[in-house]
Amino acid sequence: MSDKVLMKGNEAIAEAAIIAGCRHYFGYPITPQTEIAAYMAKKMPKIGGTFLQAESEIAAINMVYGVSATGKRVMTSSSSPGIALKSEGLSYLAGADLPALVVNVQRGGPGLGGIQPSQSDYFQATKAGGHGDFRMIVLAPASVQEMAELTIKGFELADTYRMTSMILADGTMGQMMEPVALDLEVKPACEKPWATTGTKCERPHNIVNSLFLAPEELEKFNFERFERYKYIEEHETMYEEYMMEDAEICIAAFGIAARVSKNAVNEARKQGIKVGMIRPITLWPFPTAPFAKAAEQVKQIITVELSMGQMIDDVRLATGCKVPVTLCNRVGGMIPSPEQVLEAIIEANKNGGAK
Repeated sequence: MSDKVLMKGNEAIAEAAIIAGCRHYFGYPITPQTEIAAYMAKKMPKIGGTFLQAESEIAAINMVYGVSATGKRVMTSSSSPGIALKSEGLSYLAGADLPALVVNVQRGGPGLGGIQPSQSDYFQATKAGGHGDFRMIVLAPASVQEMAELTIKGFELADTYRMTSMILADGTMGQMMEPVALDLEVKPACEKPWATTGTKCERPHNIVNSLFLAPEELEKFNFERFERYKYIEEHETMYEEYMMEDAEICIAAFGIAARVSKNAVNEARKQGIKVGMIRPITLWPFPTAPFAKAAEQVKQIITVELSMGQMIDDVRLATGCKVPVTLCNRVGGMIPSPEQVLEAIIEANKNGGAK
C-alpha cells in the first residue's frame, strides 16, 4: 500500500473520482459538501477535465444527464435540499438507463434545516429518489478511506448496471480528516455501445430517451429494469459484521453512527455484555440476509441513527419482526455519543430483549 495522505472526506471523494476517470463535474456549492466542488474546480482544468458551477442544482443534474449519454464518467455532488432539487433529473437518468455518480453529504432538515450532520435522507435515497419506479445503488462510507474506495466502486457499479450510484455520507464524514491510501484499484471501463458518440456512418443512431408513449413499451422497460435490480440485490450487497459470532444484542448502524457504535460495543464487551454490530455498506440493496440470520440469534436489535428512525423500517422488514427493534438516535445535527449507545445496550441487556 502506498503512503497515506491526510485528507478531508470530501476531498477524498473528489480525488478518487479523478482516479476513476471522471473528467466532468457539475455542481453547486452547499454546506457541508462544498469542498468537493472546490477541489474539482482546482484539479479538473489541470488534467483536461471540465468543472462547471451550474446556475442551480437542477441545471447541474441535467448537465450530468447530457455527459452520461455520451458514455463518459460524470458526477455531481450536493447536500440534502440540493439533492431534493435534483430528484427530477435523477428520475430522468433512471428512465434513460444512464450511469452517473451522485454524492449527498447530508445536513439536518427538513427544509434548509442546519449545516450540521444528519442521516435523515435515508428514505429519499433508498425509496424516493424521484418519481416513478426506479432504484439507485446507495453506498454508505464509514471512514475517509471508504469515501475514496466507494467512490471508485460507485462509478464501476453505475457503468455495469447503467444506473445512478449515490454516495450517502453524513456531514461528519465529509468534514473529518483521516489518512487515506490513494493507490486505488480501478477496473477498466466497460464498453458502452448505447452511447451517443457519433455513428461515423458505421452503425444505427443511438437515441437516449425516457419518454415512451406506448404503455406496453414503458411497461416492458420497467419490468426489465427490475429484473436487473433483482440481480443487483443478489450479487452486490455489502455489509460488515463486528463481534456477531456470539452476540445476544445487535447494533445496526451506518456511517458515523457505526463508528460511534463500535466504541460502545467494545466497552459493553468489557462489561461482559454479548453485543455485536451489523453495518450496512450498501443501503440499497439493503443487506437483508445478515439481519434475518441475526433475528434467529439475538434477543434485541438497536438501530443507531442520526434521524427520527428511517433505516429501522428496513431492519424490521429484514427480521420479519421476530425480535424487538428499538431506536437510539439524535437529530437536528446532533450525533449519538458512545455513552448514549452503551446506555441503550445496557438497558436492552437488563430487560433481556423485552421491548
